[in-house]
Amino acid sequence: MLRADFHIHTRYSMDCHNELDEIVLRCQQLNINCVAISDHDATEGAFKLKEIAPFKVIIAEEILTPSGEVMGLFLKEHIASGLSIERAIDSIHAQGSLVCIPHPFDPLRGLRLNEEGWEHIIGQVDILEVFNARCPFGKPATKAKSYATRHNLPGTAGSDAHSIGEIGKVIVEMPDFDTPQEFLESLRKAKINGKRSSPLVHFNSTWSKIKKAF
Repeated sequence: MLRADFHIHTRYSMDCHNELDEIVLRCQQLNINCVAISDHDATEGAFKLKEIAPFKVIIAEEILTPSGEVMGLFLKEHIASGLSIERAIDSIHAQGSLVCIPHPFDPLRGLRLNEEGWEHIIGQVDILEVFNARCPFGKPATKAKSYATRHNLPGTAGSDAHSIGEIGKVIVEMPDFDTPQEFLESLRKAKINGKRSSPLVHFNSTWSKIKKAF
């Protein structure tokens, strides 16, 4: 059985200073044996962590589109931000990878789509993130779970950790997998345990972004 956190950032994100070796150590301390490294507009950290981690690492990326962020899972190469949401989804699928919508209904970070816009893309979405520890309110998670059920989509979850202490705020327990398709099947049997992070963690991200800018 896997204990996973499917949304972790590294220093390769513009708003994070998590060192790779620190991520590995923290995961070992918490008995986490599967992670998705999902940096903003970067995959270098994910590929490097996969080389050194003694556990399963999924190459992921948060891709910024004019409509909000889309996450690719099981990527083989970087996808540049700035694409339309349709092109970003097509680029993910072109790699044989999976499309996940992170924090889909977060009022600050969710997709900026109306109901018609959601219906336009939902047939191309593979997974919804149904719990994100950095979302300070419960209603977006409830809405995401309901929407995933209505569209028969498996749900994933993650800490969205931008600091080492946030890793493991969410744990997904699920059967092991080897392929993206097996991952989808395992997610349907998953149990999600987690709690929301303090809203103050967002100051860590802002401070990291400022330091990197200068």
